[in-house]
Parts: sequence; C-alpha cells; structure tokens
Amino acid sequence: MSLVESKGLVLVAEDERAIADLERLYLTEAGFGVHVERDGTAVLPAIERLRPVAIVLDVGLPGRDGLDICRALRAAGDWTPVVFVTARDDEIDRILGLELGADDYLTKPFSPRELVTRIRGLLRRSSLPAQSPLLTVGKVELDPDRRAVRVDGAPVVLTATEFDLLAKLMSAPGRVFTREQLLASVWGQADYGGGRTVDVHVAQVRAKLGPASPIRTLRGVGYAVEAGDG
Repeated sequence: MSLVESKGLVLVAEDERAIADLERLYLTEAGFGVHVERDGTAVLPAIERLRPVAIVLDVGLPGRDGLDICRALRAAGDWTPVVFVTARDDEIDRILGLELGADDYLTKPFSPRELVTRIRGLLRRSSLPAQSPLLTVGKVELDPDRRAVRVDGAPVVLTATEFDLLAKLMSAPGRVFTREQLLASVWGQADYGGGRTVDVHVAQVRAKLGPASPIRTLRGVGYAVEAGDG
C-alpha cells in the first residue's frame, strides 16, 4: 500500500476494547493504518516509535492519563494532531484539554464516523501547501508535486511506494528513520510484513538511483539520506 492509497497511521490510545475495535474498524475503512495502545504508559514510546499522522487520546487511560500525555507531547515540541476522547461531558475538561494543546474533542458516546471526519479535517488543515519545494540531496532531485525524480538531470522511474519511501527519507536529510517509522509513514501500518518489506524497497530504490543513491544504512537502526557517492 503506497502513501497515495494509505492516509498514514493513526495511533488510538483507548483502554475499552470495544471502543478501540470500533475506532480501528472505521479508521481502517477510511484508509488509515491503526495502532492501538490500551495503557497510558505505553503511549509516548509508541508515538516516538511509530510517528503517527494523528492521535486519538482517551482522557481516562490507566497508567498515565491522556491530559498528562498531551502535556508531555507538546512540551517536547511534538504537534501531531490530537483528538481527545472522554466520558466526562464537562466544559472545564474541554477547555483544559484544548489549552493543553489538543486539536479537537469528542465526548462518549460518539459516532465513529464523526471521529473519522474530525481526523480528516485536522489532517487537511495541517497538510503541506499545494506547492511543495523540490528536495535535493547530492545528485538526486525529487519533485513532490509532480512525483518526479531525477538523477543528475536524468529522469528515474519509481513505483508509487518507492517514490513515497524516497520522499520520506529526503524530507529530513541526515535523520535516521527506523524501519517501524518508515512502515508507519509509507505503508500506513505498524507492522506490514516486517522490516524486510522496507529493506527490499530500499534495495530497489538504490538500484534505480545507481551510484548517486544518497541512502545510507545504519546497521541495526534504519536508514537515512546523506549527500555523497552511493
């Protein structure tokens, strides 16, 4: 599944299994990958590991509540869109949640279709401008708008998934992306065939880019792009 087909990974932090399963069902049908955490202490590590496009955060999580998680997230400079979900229909809670940096708020019971609509709206508002800048690393140039890649001026044909993978890596030269982060961002899945899926696609991209490939392997960690010979 390419990034064109997948809308990215949504992390659902919800301890009530029936609600989490319903949210997973509707988000999956809407084209999102979904990862569920039921304990608050596991949420921040999962966000760091998977880099979701949005977070559905239950306020009353066990271990660490949603308000504290959102507070820590924003204090760390992470502004991933957050939708709070709570059983408490209280204006004070709503104001507190939004002041902490939540982007939206739903009170149980709510329609899962409404949740999908809210997330779509948040992602639409936070998306990149229509005209994205060219990405250049060494001899490789990537045009996000035209979905075109050139090496030393010559066009290179990539599949949709190969393009999305290269675009993700080139979006932050020098940054190391783990296989899990790439799976979440490109395939919209927390586990989509394992790390081998990423390795195979990286090998295919490298082969097509040739000696100018900027992709570097950080053994035991993941991949990054850096200027230099391939």
